Amino acid sequence: MKKSFSEVLKDNTMIIVLVVVYLFFMWQTKGSMFLPMNFNALITQNAYVYILACGMLMCMLTGGNIDLSCGSFVCLLGAIGAYFMVVRGLSVGLSIALMLLIGIFYGCVLGYLVAYINIPPWIATLAGYLAFRGLGTAVLTANSKTGSISVKTMDSFLKVFSGKLFSTKLNVLNKPCMMVGLAAAVIIVLSNVISRAMKLKKGYVADSAKAVLIKSVLQAAVILLVSYKLAMAGGIPTVLIWVVAAILIYSFITEKSTIGRHFYVVGGNREAAFLSGVNTRWIMFEAYLNMAILTVVTTWVVLARFQAANSTAGTNYEMDAISACVVGGVSAYGGAGKITGMVVGATLIGVINLGMSLMNIDANYQKVVKGIVLLGAVAFDIISKKRGR
Repeated sequence: MKKSFSEVLKDNTMIIVLVVVYLFFMWQTKGSMFLPMNFNALITQNAYVYILACGMLMCMLTGGNIDLSCGSFVCLLGAIGAYFMVVRGLSVGLSIALMLLIGIFYGCVLGYLVAYINIPPWIATLAGYLAFRGLGTAVLTANSKTGSISVKTMDSFLKVFSGKLFSTKLNVLNKPCMMVGLAAAVIIVLSNVISRAMKLKKGYVADSAKAVLIKSVLQAAVILLVSYKLAMAGGIPTVLIWVVAAILIYSFITEKSTIGRHFYVVGGNREAAFLSGVNTRWIMFEAYLNMAILTVVTTWVVLARFQAANSTAGTNYEMDAISACVVGGVSAYGGAGKITGMVVGATLIGVINLGMSLMNIDANYQKVVKGIVLLGAVAFDIISKKRGR
């Protein structure tokens, strides 16, 4: 079976919105959005959204559940990590391992409270939202007169989480970067063709050959464009490797694995999932343990980007992650949503952030715009479902 044009258009509505919004900011900033350094900034400044949104998506799939504590946990964990590396003088590797262990411990505690004690997720995570920033600030003020601990001397840490691969001078074409982009473009085209062939073979609904061709050409063009811009901006940011790794891993989990299907089933109908033999409590436990681990990865990225731990780190990160998921088509009621949609949503949030910053729009009005975008996305989701029925 082939998808109709209207179905294809509906599936790609947010991509069209993303393009329109980007072109709007291109016009308003007189083309500065298209500069190589701003392509680099779009990735480095919004990497936390992509990583956290992968975890938030898994939580939301279980029934519209969210984690309000992740932003504050970034603050606390960053303070602890900086304390380990700078104040205590522990090695970077050991500090990273300890941060990961703390994240796993918190994820287990939170998952247990939500899954086995049946504390509502928003209550359990709201406690962390309120407590962790206070604890992080206490750690910082107790170990620094300025209330901030710098990690600028941690070269190996910074190279791994905020450095560049194949680093070259600005405005000099980075050939290895272009080769990586070319390889990625070829892989995405082959993946689209093979995916369509497999769907048709199994009798599933699939896009027409023309639609796949157009999609493949556009995706390859975008990849090559981004590769060229990054090549002119000095190389591939290492944070992009972390982002791509998270996206690929969770794309595989949600689309190809049994455990991923269980998340959808639990979100669709928890009682039916339980009666079908799915361990619904374990799925809930995994969702919040997974979220905590991704928050640790986010902390490494954020700490390296700012080269210091401070009390404002992670502010509103949970809201950006939730917005990216909802704008990307993840159902606020659970049971529906894809990583690819989340990526589009996170990119849209990033474009809005960067575009409004370049236009020097007041931060308060930026929040208003993002709030309207979020409300519009939820309304679109609800209206689409009603029409579908």
